[in-house]
Amino acid sequence: MKYTPNPRAVLLLEDGTLYEGDAIGKIGTSGGEICFNTGMTVYQEIYTDPSYFGQIVVNTTSHIGNYGVNADEQESATPKISGVVVNEFSKLFSRKTADSSLNDYFIKNNTVGISGLDSRSLVRHIRSKGAMNAIISSEIFDKAELMAKLKQVPSMEKLELSSKVTTKEAYTYGDENSKMKVAVLDLGIKQSILKNMAARGIYCKVFPAQTTFKEMEAWQPTGYFVSNGPGDPSVMDYAVTTVKEILAADKPLFGICLGHQILALACGISTFKMHHGHRGLNHPVKNLVSGKSEITSQNHGFAVNMDELKSSSVAELTHIHLNDSSVAGMKLKGKKVFSVQYHPESSPGPHDSRYLFDQFVEHLN
Repeated sequence: MKYTPNPRAVLLLEDGTLYEGDAIGKIGTSGGEICFNTGMTVYQEIYTDPSYFGQIVVNTTSHIGNYGVNADEQESATPKISGVVVNEFSKLFSRKTADSSLNDYFIKNNTVGISGLDSRSLVRHIRSKGAMNAIISSEIFDKAELMAKLKQVPSMEKLELSSKVTTKEAYTYGDENSKMKVAVLDLGIKQSILKNMAARGIYCKVFPAQTTFKEMEAWQPTGYFVSNGPGDPSVMDYAVTTVKEILAADKPLFGICLGHQILALACGISTFKMHHGHRGLNHPVKNLVSGKSEITSQNHGFAVNMDELKSSSVAELTHIHLNDSSVAGMKLKGKKVFSVQYHPESSPGPHDSRYLFDQFVEHLN
């Protein structure tokens, strides 16, 4: 087989730092907020998670692409990332159940990427400097021209994105004969969340992000779920209003990630943009109610204000992130309402936190 070298690609950060490497995926140019995920596997689940919409993902795992892609491992229909950065990329793959190579998958889905650079150096830079925008290109190599294009990429702060990734039409999921009916507000939901609820006998109806409480309540659900998703929660007044109305109706409610932040805002507790966020499969969280710790899957760049939660008269802290003592979970006093900042569906793992779906079932019965 004749060796064909990869085309050249460059990665330019907002602060002017430039990396060079090899092009992967689609030949093109794409920008977004750069972030990193420390998960040692599940790259396909990461790329198809709608919470990453508008972001360039750096995989800290050295080898990416070696097990190809499988349609059953999608968290949404297509990759939602703006671009991907990896150290070593494999166009060859070895897995009986794989449908295609990761590179072909990227090309098919118009995903731009770069490999062959020092991802450890890049991650240390982001950890030190904080979240910032970046741009990948395998067609433009002039730094000044790239910087001009990069300046056109909007900041993630004050950016509403759920309306861009939510379902266009309401749909159902699970057993329609179930006594437990949950109205799901889709802010960018992962399919694994729906699978976990269906596995526990919950019949879900998934509604577009800007659906009103009145429209969802007409379906006569047993309870409500507010999903994960991308963007800044502080500019999502429509979702905050809906959650306030759910709380006023005294219905059971479970929120995950962005849904957790929206619940906090509905209770008068503010959110803030983190320095570089939490993204990976090995984040330690302590359940303050049970006293047990769990290893969790996380993906968020915004968080709930700890001081305001501790002084709240309506909500209380239930889970804490053990790395930085940030808010990882909360519940409302006197209501069947709770939320967590992390991902208990955690497909494919770890599964320490799936008890939260069982807790939701208890609230529904």
